[in-house]
Parts: sequence; structure tokens; C-alpha cells
Amino acid sequence: MQSIPTIDLSPLRDPEHADHASTIAAILDACTDIGFLSITGTGIAPQTVDQVRQTCREIFSIEESSKWQQAITRDNYRGYIPMGFFTPNDGSGTADKYEGYKLHHEVTSEDPIRQDCALYGPNLWPVEVPQAGKVILRYWQELDGVADLLLAALERGLGLTPDSLRQAFRKPLTNMSLLHYPPQAPDEPGFGIHPHKDTDALTIIAPDPVGGLEVQTRDGNWITPNCPPGGFVVNIGDMLELWSGGRLVSTPHRVVNKSGKERYSFPYFAVPRHDVVVQPLLPALPGFERPSVHCGHWSAEIWRTNWPDEEARDETPELGTLHPS
Repeated sequence: MQSIPTIDLSPLRDPEHADHASTIAAILDACTDIGFLSITGTGIAPQTVDQVRQTCREIFSIEESSKWQQAITRDNYRGYIPMGFFTPNDGSGTADKYEGYKLHHEVTSEDPIRQDCALYGPNLWPVEVPQAGKVILRYWQELDGVADLLLAALERGLGLTPDSLRQAFRKPLTNMSLLHYPPQAPDEPGFGIHPHKDTDALTIIAPDPVGGLEVQTRDGNWITPNCPPGGFVVNIGDMLELWSGGRLVSTPHRVVNKSGKERYSFPYFAVPRHDVVVQPLLPALPGFERPSVHCGHWSAEIWRTNWPDEEARDETPELGTLHPS
């Protein structure tokens, strides 16, 4: 594919719909070819997305000193991510040009699952934006439903047992990033986010009107998703690629904000429960060799190795790594 298809998900809600099977086939085609698709028919109101975007603007407008007081720590990877914190692992040393706010699957301090995995817990909501938790968690719940719909379609399309993917997302490690990209000068080197593959199962994002997301095709060119108003962009992550034995494709993408405007984004990353081990559910395609991934260990390693002075170890999964072609 040299373009990213747009698919209406509405027929997925009715197994008797005349376009139910063809919609599943179209999703599978996109996910096995370019690994990206634009979706409509989600049932999520545009006003809901607008409200989340406005909440993001308010969060990043908080006074700088207050944002730093809410910054992520090694013990709790939730809260503010300072500008320039992340540097690409390609050795270039050019820091990504964004600031962020990290959120994880919300559980209470007393939830028993915290005894099994330290990655669970309550989020750090900015006190300066009191509606933030309510607005974002409501949107999050709606995206959970969209992810469930897509996973069910992929189960059917791949010929898997019903619920074989979806059962892994009960008490998941799903997370969201709120992101602010200042405009880059036309001749400014580096990226908003450098070329990378997502390490999750699948990602859902409401595109920002100013644009900037670019997707790499199989021949190495970069294209922009043509997502209609009110639609969302979805991409396959490395975990679904692994589950499918290499059939679904996790594709490199990047962000370059040369629009001259502020860009706000809030991707949703679907990640299975902490005790799930991801391994091929179908015979691996020839040449596809990946070790199985324990979700709790993988997630802990991802957050640990984000710190500039931490290094990957032999047992650190290579999900998301771009290897020279």
C-alpha cells in the first residue's frame, strides 16, 4: 500500500450486517500490509475529542515549576515528561522535541493487583486542571471499546479462537501519553518524535489538525495518513506482530511539526495484563524469529531504559527497535 485506507467500523457491531465480513477483511489487509488504518464509525463524538485536546492545552499551560513538581520519577512513571527528556536509541543524540504527561491504567492505591506488579497504581492528575481525570478517563473508556472491537475483528480475520486476544486486556497495562510539540523551524534538525515502531499491541490516536504524523511504506517512503474529520488513526504494535507470527506488521513512523503551530496529541497504547506472555498464536512465518515477551517485565524495562543513564540488558526485549535494513 502507498496510502493508508479508511475503514468504517460500524458493520463490526452487527455480525449479520452485509458488510461484516468485508470490513474484517479490509482491516486484516491494512494490518498485514502497511500496519496502519484510519477508522470511522467508532461512536466517539468529535466534541469528546475536542474536550480532551483542550484539557491537554490546559495541562501544558501550567506554570513550569508546577509541571516539574509533577514530573515522572524512577519509582513512578506517571506525570510530567520534560522537553528533551528522550533521546533516540540510534546514537544521533538529538533529543525529541516534545513535552509529555504520562498516564497509566487507573487503579486505586488499595487494589490487590499492586501486590503482583508495581506498575499499577493511581495516576498523578494535575491539580491545576481539576477536570482532567474525569475528561480523559471517560475518553479512555470509549477507546477501550474501540480496541476491543478491533481485536475481535483481528481474531476473526486471523482465524484465532474467539477472545484469544481480548482476554489478555483485562486489568491491562494500557497507557496514554499527552503530548505537546512546539513548532520546529523549517531548517531545524531532529524530530518531534524520531522514527520508531510502537512496542504495544495497538495504538489509537485522534490526529491533530496541524498534521505531522508520517508513516514509512515498505519501499522506504514517508506518507501522511489521510484521516477524515472525526476519524482516528490506528497502528499495529510489535506485540500484535509477535502474536500473529509476523503476519500483522508493526510499521515505523515519526512526527515532524513544521506547521508553525502548536501540536497536541494524546495516543492510547493498548498493552496486555502484567502476567501475559506474548508469543505466536499461529505458526511463525518463514524468517520471523522473536522471543516471547512477558508484559510486566517488558513494561518495566521500557520505563527503566527511558532514563538516559540506564542501558538495556541481554534480557531486555527488543520490541520497537529499528534495525538497519
